[in-house]
Amino acid sequence: MKFLLITLITHLPDPVTGRIRSTTERFREVVEGAVLAEELGFDGFGVGERHERPFISSSPPVVLSHIAARTSTIRLFTAVTTLSLLDPVRAYEDYATLDHLSGGRLELIIGKGNGAAQAQLFHVTPDDQWDRNREGYELFRRLWREEKVTWTGRYRPSLTEAETWPRPLQQPIRIWHGSATSRDSVDLAARHGDPIFSANVTNPVEPYAELVRHYRDRWAHYGHDPADALVGAGTAGFYVARTSQQAIDTYRPIYQARLAAFRRLGVEPVFPTLEDAVERSSILVGSPQQIVDKVLRYHAELGHEVIHLQADRDGLTDAQHRASLELFQSEIAPVLRREIPSRTLHHPSTVATTA
Repeated sequence: MKFLLITLITHLPDPVTGRIRSTTERFREVVEGAVLAEELGFDGFGVGERHERPFISSSPPVVLSHIAARTSTIRLFTAVTTLSLLDPVRAYEDYATLDHLSGGRLELIIGKGNGAAQAQLFHVTPDDQWDRNREGYELFRRLWREEKVTWTGRYRPSLTEAETWPRPLQQPIRIWHGSATSRDSVDLAARHGDPIFSANVTNPVEPYAELVRHYRDRWAHYGHDPADALVGAGTAGFYVARTSQQAIDTYRPIYQARLAAFRRLGVEPVFPTLEDAVERSSILVGSPQQIVDKVLRYHAELGHEVIHLQADRDGLTDAQHRASLELFQSEIAPVLRREIPSRTLHHPSTVATTA
């Protein structure tokens, strides 16, 4: 199994202390988190894309470029690139440039995105966001593969023998399709032989497992080898301590602050207590053995080879956060790497040898 840390770069008061860091401090915290992830041996670090409060992750290429300059080996992920909002040509130019600057360490997770601000900022609505995502992706993948592209679509001007520069370092780059509930998204991934990344955050495992089964069915329908299907999955929170009681006691005020935030927004939580979340959700809070057991239980449903953990402190102190990640890498990751074989995140043969 491979392990990523992912952040959506929320900008909120600390759920325990109430202190809110400045925007500058928050960005620096994200970059230092990526440096720490590489130091501790995580396989990848991801930055989300959102365009509304409380997120400040509106420009993943910029953040990831700075992370690329501070690191040397860790894979860099987007989580997700919202192609429904972006001009595919401009997105290609940004990410092809980042791929070179990172030495071919970039992996993209694309998706249609969500949030009410999309309609106001980009004039993208729930009625057309899926069509925009599909059309944007069809053009985006061609730009990575073809030096000259002739194309006509609905949502951007047509192209005639268009050239895009720079040409990519990875040829082609691997593109994952992120999805929480959309069969359209996983069908698009299966059609093109691409991997999927299940959100696996809000609900119990069953609806996500059903979506993954649908992906595998469509994968076979399109004639791909079932052994080549690749699945990643998220988690709803993370904290590991030596004992389950220590983990629960430390994480309880963080989870209670999350419940209060949901209720202020008029959203009734799916998991009303931390104990319920530990039992029925993808949250990984507990002792090392509890977390190993839970990941293996989820793997039996999803068959995933890649998992992401939350990169942010989320109310933990810096020392608690680091100790938790260190414990994960020393006692959990080795077991899961042994129990769940996974493919590499990097294929050196696919990286171009010339600029």
